[in-house]
Amino acid sequence: MKKIQILGTGCPKCKKLAENAEIAAKDLGIDYQMEKITQINDIMKMGVMITPALAVDGVVKIAGKVASPEEIKPMLS
Repeated sequence: MKKIQILGTGCPKCKKLAENAEIAAKDLGIDYQMEKITQINDIMKMGVMITPALAVDGVVKIAGKVASPEEIKPMLS
């Protein structure tokens, strides 16, 4: 099971990134768990200074942009 983490304070961009990540995971048919990390200290501990960010299995894949489902798919495979 993949662990998909959305790092952000809950802004509209963070919500959109979460939606796109879910679409990508469902399109790929993978088993996943979505976690939203909203505490700024927790976000900074992961080395992220600009949100929104996406991490897969604890590894930050992108930060500071809303990736499309097509951009996210390779990060999940």
